[in-house]
Parts: sequence; C-alpha cells; structure tokens
Amino acid sequence: MKAFQRSKFSNLCNARRRNLSSVADATLPKSDDEEYIVNGEYKNSIILPYLHRAVQECAKQRNAMTGKSMHTQIIKYGYEVDLLTTNMLINMYSKCGIVDFARKVFDEMPQRTLVSWNTLMGSYIQNRDEDEALRLFVRMQREGSQVSGFTVSGVLCACAAKFAVLESKQLHGFAIKVSVESNVFVSTALLDVYAKCGLMKDAFRVFDSMNERNEVTWSSMVAGYVQNELYEEAIMFFHRLQKSGIEHNQFTLSSVISACAAMAALLEGNETHAIVWKTGFGANVYVASSLVDLYARCGSVDEAYIVFSNAEVKNDVIWNSMISGLARNARSLEAMTLFEKMQLAGFYPNEWTYVSVLSACSHMGLVDKGRIYFAKMKKEHNLSSNVYHYSCMVDILGRKGLVEEAKDLIEHMPFAATASMWGSVLASCRVYGNVEVAEIAAKHLFELEPNNAGNHVLLSNIYASKRRWGDVASTRKLLKDSEAKKERGKSWIQIKDKVHTFMVGERNHPSIIEVYSRLDELLVGMEKLGYKGETEHDLHDVEVSRKHELLRHHSEKLAFTFGLMCLPSNAPIRIMKNLRICGDCHSFMKFASKVTRREIIVRDVNRFHHFTNGSCSCGEFCWTPGSDFPNYDEQRPSAILMTSRQGPECACSVIPLANNHVESWRWRKVNHNNTTSQPNGLLTQQEELLLLLDQTRTDSLTGLTECGGNLFGERKEMLFAREAAQLIYLLKFGHSFTGGSCN
Repeated sequence: MKAFQRSKFSNLCNARRRNLSSVADATLPKSDDEEYIVNGEYKNSIILPYLHRAVQECAKQRNAMTGKSMHTQIIKYGYEVDLLTTNMLINMYSKCGIVDFARKVFDEMPQRTLVSWNTLMGSYIQNRDEDEALRLFVRMQREGSQVSGFTVSGVLCACAAKFAVLESKQLHGFAIKVSVESNVFVSTALLDVYAKCGLMKDAFRVFDSMNERNEVTWSSMVAGYVQNELYEEAIMFFHRLQKSGIEHNQFTLSSVISACAAMAALLEGNETHAIVWKTGFGANVYVASSLVDLYARCGSVDEAYIVFSNAEVKNDVIWNSMISGLARNARSLEAMTLFEKMQLAGFYPNEWTYVSVLSACSHMGLVDKGRIYFAKMKKEHNLSSNVYHYSCMVDILGRKGLVEEAKDLIEHMPFAATASMWGSVLASCRVYGNVEVAEIAAKHLFELEPNNAGNHVLLSNIYASKRRWGDVASTRKLLKDSEAKKERGKSWIQIKDKVHTFMVGERNHPSIIEVYSRLDELLVGMEKLGYKGETEHDLHDVEVSRKHELLRHHSEKLAFTFGLMCLPSNAPIRIMKNLRICGDCHSFMKFASKVTRREIIVRDVNRFHHFTNGSCSCGEFCWTPGSDFPNYDEQRPSAILMTSRQGPECACSVIPLANNHVESWRWRKVNHNNTTSQPNGLLTQQEELLLLLDQTRTDSLTGLTECGGNLFGERKEMLFAREAAQLIYLLKFGHSFTGGSCN
C-alpha cells in the first residue's frame, strides 16, 4: 500500500508539472496505518517527507510554478500549520524571488521560530529590500523573539547595503548586549559594514578584537582598504595575511591586485601574480581580469595580453578589461579589433565596453567610426548612452577640430554637462585656436570648477596664442582675485620595493641634490638636439628665466631623472602623475627618450603616454597648436603580415595590397633560436599573427599577390586568412578578403 501511495503521489506531482487539470481534483487514498494531525503531532505520515523533498527541489531549481503546486498539496492535506513545512515554503518562495508569497506564509503562521524570522529577513536582503528587513528585525524585537548571530549578521548586511552608519553602530551595541559579538560571522559582518561606510579605523578595531578569524574576515579587510582607496594599507594587510598562515582566496587576491593596479605598483603586482599561480587561482576569470587591469594600468599592455590569452575561461569582464587597457594605452586599432573579436566569440558588449571603444576612436581621430558605434549601442545592443559615452563623443569631435559640434552636443544632451566635457572642448580650442568656443567652455568650467586654476591657465594660453595680451592680463587678474588654486603636482616612481614621490619643486627627497645635478646634465644634451622650455605653460608673473627655473622643477622631470639614476639601462621608466602632464614636460619626455634611448611611460590623470625614440603614443594632439591630425577615416592598410610558428622556426608571409613600400607595425625581430619569442602585436592567436601594416591611403586594393611562401597552401592558414579578412571588413576599412582575393 505504501509503495502504491508513493507511486500515486509521484504521478500527481508529474501531472502538475505538466499543468494537467487533474491535479487539482486528485486525491490520495488513505491507508490504515497513516495518521494525520493529533495534538499538533504527525504520526506515520508517508506523504509529508515527499512534499518536503519536492519543496526543497523547487527552491533549488527556482521553480516557482511547481512550488505553488506543492503549496496547494500541503494545504490540501492539512500540513500548512507544521512549522518545518512553513519554514520550507518561506525559503522556497524566497529563493524564487516571490517575497510577497513568503511574507503571506509567514504572517499566517500561528507560531514562528527563529528560523522563520531569519529566513524571511534573508529573503528581503537577498531581494534588495533592506528597509523591510530592518522593519522586520524591529518587529522581531517587539514580539520578544530570540536572536542569533545569524540574525545580527543578516541585519548588518542590510545596513551595509544602505551605508547606514547609525543603525550599524546600534546593532554593534546590540550584538554586545546579547553576547554574539564574538561570533566570527557577526564580527566579519561588522567590519564589512564599517569598511563600506568608510570607517576603516572602526573596522580594524573589530578585526583586532576578534579571537577567531577566517579567510572571509581577512578578505573583507583587504577589500575594505581597497574600497576606501587605502591601497598601501591593503598591500601591507595582505602581507600580514601571508604571515598568519591562513590560505588566500580568489577575492583576497583580486582585491590586492586591484590595489597594486591603482598604485601602479608593478613589482608588488608581479609578486602577487606569482602567488596566484602558486596557489592555483590563475584559472579564475576574476583574478585574471584583475591581472589584465593591473598590467594595463602599469603600461605593460603586452603582459596584459598574455594573461588574457592564457585565460582558459573568458567572460565579458576580462574582455572589457583587455579592450579598456588597449584603449587607455593608445593601442586603438587593437582595441577596436578585439571589440569585434569579442562579438564573434559570442559575448555582448555593455556600456563600459563602448566607453573603451569610443575612447579608441578618439585616439585615432575616427569621427565617422565613433558616430557609428555611438548609434550602434542603441540600435543593435539596446544600450542607453550615459554621460561617459557623451564625454567620449565630445573628445572625438574636439580632437578633429569640430569644436562647434562638440559644444552643440553638450548643450543638447539629456545629461548635465560635466567639467571633463568642457575641459575637453577647451583643450581642443587651444589646439585649433577657436577663441569664441573657448570662452564659452571656460565660462562653464569656472562655474563647475571654481577652485581649479588650470582652466584659467589654458584660457590664458589660448589668448596668448592669438596675441590678445589684454585678455591674458584680465584672465590672470581673474585668477588672482578668485580662490582658484592649482593643485600641486606630484609624481611617483617605484624603485625595487619602494615608491618614491616627488612634489613640484621637491626639496625633501634624500637624493634631491644628485637628481637636480643629473637633470642639469641631461638638459644640456637635450638642448643641443633642439629642446627648448615652453614657458607659455607657466602663468606666473615672473621673468622668462625664472619661468625656465620653475619648469625645471616639475615633478615628472624629477621622477624621470631619479629613475634614470636607479633603474637598469634596459628597463623602461614608469612614472605616475596626479595631474595632466603639461606641454613642456611632454616635450621634455620626447627628447629624453631620444637622448637616453629609454622607453618612458607616463600615466597622467587622462591617459598613458608611451615615449619612444622622440615620439609619443598620444599622437602629439594636445601639444601642437594648429596641428593637422591624421585623417584615419580615409586610411587603409596596405599589407597584412601573417606568421605561423612550428617548433623553433617562424615563417612570415607578407600580402601587399598595393605597390607601396611596406614597413612593419609594432613588429619585433624574431629570434629563430628562441622558441619563446613573441611578436609585439596584440592580435596573436597562438600560432598565427595578424598585423595591419603601413597605413597608406589607397583608393583601390586590387591585384592581391602573395609573397614569402605558400600562405594559402594549408587549410589552417586559409581559415585564419578568412578570419583576418573579416576583421578588416568589420573595422570598416572598406575591403574584405577571402581565399586570397579582394572584393
């Protein structure tokens, strides 16, 4: 008989899942040995365990429809007053996101246990209704229900989501009152809420008073320091964690890597990377994404791409990190190519992906391409443009000299204009000499950033370029009368395991005398090559000789000289700066890279500048007034370089697209004796490489021929050739190539 009942009940459940109407009217035969509610107890109940399992399975699978069916059966057989059953129903509805149903079950309970309160409270927190969770906790206290550490930790999570400082401190006192403050989960929740509210001293006091700590506790502290931009403390705390003997988790590693990225602390980042591989978290996609961001923020884009390529699993986060890193380091063509490959791989771009791609268009001056992407966001991916997208479009238009259009875009966009937008317009007006729009932009900037003296400096330079000395004088007077102050510039450089910071006019560094002496020697050699201090970037009302002296004291020059003194001759010099690099320092770095034959990487507040052999990756846009920015919209690649590597040999094939001289683009000589040699381009696909070369304007790309080997002789290379062709077409260069021919 029992076997028959089990079979019958299973059939009923299956029928309900198939939405058969027979379920509503179906009944189970009663057995002689089955008893129902007797004095609030169940005896020999056969059906109830199956109902419990069904409800638990519905909660696990988030199956609300079948869960409601089980609820119907529970009511039908009179089990709705059973505490265990109703708690399961509350949990099931909570997991399915139907909080109203969970609350209805809760309110109809004749009596409630601690589990009932905790489950419903967790449901509100899980569904981001923190206010109702707090109200439920207050009701719980009024009804005299007991609490546990789980209850307090749950309510603290609600406070953390609301950044509720007062409520958090009240709960801290309550936890002490009911003697649950020593519970590791309560303590961890306390330090987490204090960290999220910016109270790191309180968080540390909680941490320091804990008798028991687990990896979640340590991870919360490291993440708290990072969230509050206390990056050095985060790294120091991570070192303390290593000494404690507690194992790392992926969240701790991701947080400390983010701290290294924010500080551009490449050495600590490399050490953490080694720990990642040692502990086996290298395959974690979130840790890999943090590593990509680290290397990109330190200007080591090739290392970032190696991490990206080696990631076994890729998600949209790591794709976005890599695209953003390429765009930030002025590797715009590669960023756009990777954006197209991301979509070919089946990932959909989000708002931040488009910010990176539009930034890449800005670096290359691709106005039409930027407009296409801007429209494509809404049309193809149903993404709404935000203020960052408009800011990128303003920068794109300004870089091409379309300052009037940029101004109109700002004035008609559905958002309030930001200072960065008008600052971009003002910088473009300086390059293209548009005084009228510059005055409009400056007026807005004076209102948005009344304490930023840099805007007065830029407007004065624009007037000076037009020899409007009266306006220059009035701008200086306006600056003098206002409360605007130019933020003091500082630059820092990492030497071994120490970060050295230099302020403008630094006098306190222990090696400052040697730094100034070495800088003077360097300036002598640079002046022989044509370097001349650009005094127009200094607005102090002093003699020209004094201006040269002030420019000499700029922080990035001091940091570079110190790096030149301390770093190996083959190591790149990486400098971080808190402000936008001025035009004179930009010119200085170009000449310095040529004189010293060193690669110089400067990260200012806006972008990375890679100086090599007298040129900068930014395209010189911001520092050459009246310059004619290259028209990339009309350019076409004139050749494709394709390689295949088998063992120690590397075979290269060049496909010329026109009868032009072909020069390689970011191509490192291959050492045939070194099987680990890698080309410097970022379009590597394990054994093959696609590089776009010699961007020369051509109207016709016919007459495709093959050079340097049988490129299309193997099926594998033919498939790659088709992929390369598709990328070129998607980049809107106007031509696609398939099987060795052009359309």
